[in-house]
Amino acid sequence: MISLSSFHAMLVPILAGMIMLAVGFNFRDKNAGVFAMWVGMLMILATVVFKILAKLNE
Repeated sequence: MISLSSFHAMLVPILAGMIMLAVGFNFRDKNAGVFAMWVGMLMILATVVFKILAKLNE
């Protein structure tokens, strides 16, 4: 069973990335909006890759 602190450690970056994607999409005509979408996508991708590598290392 996954511990609650581990769950929150995965949930917070994914939610922050989703919020950045939504804000960036809202301002996609500006450079800051495109940058926010990039950072949000990288946050989500980094979290998933980290979890996959942690499982493979077990």
